[in-house]
Amino acid sequence: MNLYAILLTGLVAGGVSCAAVQGGLLTAIVLRSRSSAPTTSSPAQAGHVTTRLADDLTPVAGFLAGKLISHTLLGALLGALGTTMQLSVTVRMMMQIAAGVLIIVLALAQLGVPGFRDVVIEPPAGWGRLVRGRTRAAGAAGPTVLGLLSVLIPCGVTLSVQALALTSGSWVRGAAIMAVFVMGTAPLFTVLGYLARKAAGAWRAKLATVTGLVVLAMGLYTFNGGLELTGSPLAASRIAEAIGVGPDPVTVSAAPDDAPPLSITADGIQQVIVTAVTGAYHPANIEISAGVPTRLIVRSDDAGGCVRAFVIPSRDYQQILPVNGDTVIELGALQPGRLTYSCGMGMYTGRLTVKEPA
Repeated sequence: MNLYAILLTGLVAGGVSCAAVQGGLLTAIVLRSRSSAPTTSSPAQAGHVTTRLADDLTPVAGFLAGKLISHTLLGALLGALGTTMQLSVTVRMMMQIAAGVLIIVLALAQLGVPGFRDVVIEPPAGWGRLVRGRTRAAGAAGPTVLGLLSVLIPCGVTLSVQALALTSGSWVRGAAIMAVFVMGTAPLFTVLGYLARKAAGAWRAKLATVTGLVVLAMGLYTFNGGLELTGSPLAASRIAEAIGVGPDPVTVSAAPDDAPPLSITADGIQQVIVTAVTGAYHPANIEISAGVPTRLIVRSDDAGGCVRAFVIPSRDYQQILPVNGDTVIELGALQPGRLTYSCGMGMYTGRLTVKEPA
C-alpha cells in the first residue's frame, strides 16, 4: 500500500475510528485546561484574532505532536523488527486492562467524582518549571503527554496500519506509514480540540459532563476487552451467556455446501471455517467434537480493523490475518470445554464449544 493510500485511510476511516477511541480523552483534557487557565487578557491581546486562534489550537497541536512522535517511533520499531516483533498474548492482556483502568480513572476525574478530581495528566515537574506561566508551551504540555500515551490506546484502524508497518521490512518505511496515518487523522482531531476550546459557560459544563460519560463508556469497553482476552467470568460475553442472552451453539455437520462451517475431511480431520469480516467473526459459536483432530480455518473476507489481529489466548497464539484469504491453524484433538478466540483488543470474540461425541 502506498503512502497516499495510508494518508487517505487516516483521513477517511482513521480519523473517525481514532476519534471514537481517543477523541473523548482529548476533549476532556482541553476542557480541564481551559477551565483552569487564567482568563486575563489585555485589550491588545483581545484584538489579535491570529493570536487567539493560535492559543485555541495549542492544546490540540500538542496532542497531535505527541501522537505523531510516539506512533512514528512505534512504526520504526515495527518496521525494523518485522515479523519477529510480537507482544505475547499475556502482555497484550495486561496492557489492555491497564489502558482500560487508565481511561476509567480519567473519566471519573472529568466527571468530578470525589477522590479522582485531582487526577490530571501533567508533564514532569522539571518541564513544568521551564514552561511556567500561561504560555502556549504550558497549554500544550498536558495534551502532548496524552498524545504520547495514545499509542497505548489504539483504535481498530490503527491496528491494521500497525500490521502494515510490521510487514514493511524497513524501519524507515514503518515510521513513514505510521507518521502519514497520524497526519491523516489530524483534521478531525483539530476540529474536536478547537470546539472544546471554544466551548463557553453552560455549554462547557454540559460538554464536560457528556465527554466524561463518553470516556467512561470507552474505558469500560476497553477494560472489558482485556477481560475477554483473559477469559474472565466477569467479561460481558460471559455475563450475557450466564443470563441466557449469549450466542446459541451452531452445529453444522458435513454438507454439500461450498463451505460449511464444520466438515470432516477425507483423512478424518474435523475442519472448522470461521469467516472474519470487519467487526465480527461468523459463526460466533460452533459446536465440535472432542478427541478428533481439528483444523481451524479463519477465512478473511475483506477484513479490516481489529479483527485482523487474531488471538487464541489459551494457546498464546496470535496472527495478523490477511485482508482476504485463509489462515490455517492446526489445533489437534481438543478436550471437552471451550476454545475462545478474539481480536487483539478483545472487542470481537467467538468460540468453539467442544463436546464429547454423541
